[in-house]
Amino acid sequence: MERRNALKNIGVLSSGMLIAGITNALGENRSVDSPKTILLVSGWQDVNIGDIAHTPGLIHVLKTFLPDYKIILWKKSRGEKVKALLNKNYPDVKIIYGSVARDGIVKDKEVIDAMEKADILVHGSGPSVVGQDNLEAWMRYTDKPFGIFGTTIQSISPALKIVLDAAHFIFTRETASLEVLKKHGLSGKNISFAPDATFFFDLSDDDKALSFLENHQLIEKEFICVIPRLRYTPYHKFKKVNWSAEKIKEVEDTNEKHKEVDHAKMRMAMIEWVRETGNKVLICPEMTYQVDIMNELLIDPLPDDVKSKVIKRAYWLPDEAASIYARAHSVLSFECHSPIIAAAKGTPMFYLRQPEDTIKGQMYYDLGLAEWVFEIEETEGKQIADKLMDNWRNYKKAERTLAKAMRKVATIYKASSKKIKSVASD
Repeated sequence: MERRNALKNIGVLSSGMLIAGITNALGENRSVDSPKTILLVSGWQDVNIGDIAHTPGLIHVLKTFLPDYKIILWKKSRGEKVKALLNKNYPDVKIIYGSVARDGIVKDKEVIDAMEKADILVHGSGPSVVGQDNLEAWMRYTDKPFGIFGTTIQSISPALKIVLDAAHFIFTRETASLEVLKKHGLSGKNISFAPDATFFFDLSDDDKALSFLENHQLIEKEFICVIPRLRYTPYHKFKKVNWSAEKIKEVEDTNEKHKEVDHAKMRMAMIEWVRETGNKVLICPEMTYQVDIMNELLIDPLPDDVKSKVIKRAYWLPDEAASIYARAHSVLSFECHSPIIAAAKGTPMFYLRQPEDTIKGQMYYDLGLAEWVFEIEETEGKQIADKLMDNWRNYKKAERTLAKAMRKVATIYKASSKKIKSVASD
């Protein structure tokens, strides 16, 4: 018990000091006007801890830099576990649901009331303007300002162009999206780069994390986490999708072609880690389906001396994942958001980027973390292993590199929040 309490205290310090120190240094934008209300559209799906983390990440951004503002969350997904997580950590944030009909009509009175009460609508981070229908409803029912925060915009349809033309601010989560906007005639002082709000994810579940670490004899900063991923998420296997037979075949053929080649490179880093340090590897999921591919792609092919040092974790919520990542030495991931959750907790991370994983990976380059991004088709496993071991030998340097990037994140979030405040006050 004493060891657990000590570890818990260490974890709280290590996971909280980075963001807390940065935000304290930057200061808060205390409002002297009457409190404003933000209607936040977010929460796209609950089968991915990255998608879950968008929402609390942005709530933390808004609470840090616009602390006097009230927040109403218009949540798209309806998972009870995620709702409980948000209610526990943000009891003052009201959560509402309610869809927009195909004709743009909103029938839910709670949503109508929220739109009347709110001074501004903010669309949260995501892979695209997922809440386009919410924005269109806002435009239909109000003439109040709205904008987009930390979202990838890789293509623009005529209907989306109407929404974007009317937006009072557009903050894309990578600079590549800014180029897309420019090609469609969208630019200006309120269009800028603001990285995915998951970089400000600050929740934790230390009790679950410490219990897991003790049960598996994982020692603070002496294990790494690795996250597998297929080239395309096989949504057709676990949720209803409107995919043609040709689309399903393309997804399955692409995944089959690349899965072994990709993961062999990750295994090389795992083998080097275990044999060089004698320490353990924890295989983690970012999405639910990844639990089912851990053995095939990362455990079964390993030599016996390495396999004995490998542990796997079932699907979890991002607060527990964050507590584990805070205590890991490093996080290596084919998924984009587990490294971001690790970064928010001060843990160095590597993103093994597959070309099918959209343009969102550009944000790592935008933040000065290019040395920790491995374009998987241009990378050999030894390069990943060498960088991992270089960080093992020069860990303080790696932590300084991450801290510099996180200071940049916080500075951008502060400037973006200032723009939101200005728009809401007009």
